Amino acid sequence: MISKINSFSLLGLEAYPVEIEIDVAKGLPAVTLVGLTDTAIKESKERVRSAIKNSGFQWPAQRITVNLAPSDIKKEGACFDLAIALGILASTGQINAELLKNYVFLGELSLDGQIKPVRGILAISLAIANSPVKNLVLPADNAKEAGIVPNLSSWPQNNLRETVQFLTDPILRQPFKLAPEQALKVSPNYTLDFSEVKGQYFAKRAIEVAVSGGHNILLIGPPGSGKSMLAKRIPTIMPDLTLKEALEITKIHSVMGSLPTKDGIIGIRPFRSPHHSASCIALVGGGPIPRPGEISLTHQGVLFLDELPEFHRDCLEALRQPLEDKHIYISRASKSFIFPAAFTLVCAMNPCPCGYFTDPKNNCRCSTTQISRYRTRISGPLLDRIDIHIEVPAAKYQELSSDLPAKSSSQIKKKVDEARVLQMERFKEENIFYNAQMNHKQVRKFCVLGNEESELLKMAMAELNFSARAYDKILKVSRTIADLAGSGQIKSEHLSEAVQYRSLDRNFFI
Repeated sequence: MISKINSFSLLGLEAYPVEIEIDVAKGLPAVTLVGLTDTAIKESKERVRSAIKNSGFQWPAQRITVNLAPSDIKKEGACFDLAIALGILASTGQINAELLKNYVFLGELSLDGQIKPVRGILAISLAIANSPVKNLVLPADNAKEAGIVPNLSSWPQNNLRETVQFLTDPILRQPFKLAPEQALKVSPNYTLDFSEVKGQYFAKRAIEVAVSGGHNILLIGPPGSGKSMLAKRIPTIMPDLTLKEALEITKIHSVMGSLPTKDGIIGIRPFRSPHHSASCIALVGGGPIPRPGEISLTHQGVLFLDELPEFHRDCLEALRQPLEDKHIYISRASKSFIFPAAFTLVCAMNPCPCGYFTDPKNNCRCSTTQISRYRTRISGPLLDRIDIHIEVPAAKYQELSSDLPAKSSSQIKKKVDEARVLQMERFKEENIFYNAQMNHKQVRKFCVLGNEESELLKMAMAELNFSARAYDKILKVSRTIADLAGSGQIKSEHLSEAVQYRSLDRNFFI
């Protein structure tokens, strides 16, 4: 007898339907799996066999053929275990096959019949909500992911026997629902705060400007100056996530299997800090079956690259396109994938190989050639996409031992939110959201300078030997500083502060 069961699989960040056909016929006992399956699916026959027997059902001593259609798309993971088990029970007459038609089944089975969570439930649930069959039977641990999706009825189950009982009499159960706003509200708060950072007032001000305008930032300073401490606290002053942003982030982490199951939705901005030995694929995504990389896992959050010059050159160059387009294209012979990558880039580096070129209390052991070679590990086109680069000197003892209260993250965030509101209003007809997204035409339109300010910028360009690429960057940052001050016009003091945030363009190393 042949039975058919509905399921779904993932390809990149998107889900597509899979129809599982099961034929139980006379012949030598064996299980054959076809349909471009990976090792995890091929091993499912042993998990399904044990789960059926240990749940009190009969395993047929016949020839079983399982086909996963469409057969021309590679399938991976253990999410088909539950569907295969129910199909075998239907094909052997232990349950009514008609009961399976109105449901989609997902779940990995343990040997005792328990249903384990699987990755990508949110992406699959969003796809099911737009399909003809809108009932999803899934593991109980994945219930909150599916519960936030509208136009979908999700039915969480704990084990195979409970699932069979549910199918026999579904009237006794109600679908699980969770309001997305409620899930977002109960998400954990940040554990770090800027009030814990002593001193570094200039660096904290630069970070406030960077977050307010969505600017990428580079921190340059000796070891132990607090660059990493500052970077880790940047998400605490970023604007609150909207529901749309939270769902985008949750979808990516769900597909990668890194989503905490207790909340169902990620309510805080991601912070990722990959090691400098990370490969290009790990950073931007890819692989035989492409998956998102660190830049996509950091979507709507902060990507922190510590020891920037130590990263492989090809990895850094691969960041150029996503920094510009806010997504990454990954092409394969059969299909192209687009992964979101709208992140804020925060980088940190030493001023020289030994780290003490700008430290007045430690002697630098590096030659001019070594310093120059160290700098050239970062290409000009990548620096072109970093609006702010500042020096972070070693903190003084008086600052570290001071009991004076430092400005908290909530205080800084209040100013950031006010600046973002101004930018949203300014760009409501421009299809952008913050100052860093302005193109050259928009810079000319929204960053108009008076005579005094024009002369000041002209003098700065000449005296400080700024490159041409620094011109627009200074204007964008000046616009953000003016927004923080609540000023409609860019004034001389705003322009002067923006000029200070271009350390590398002032021949900082030499």
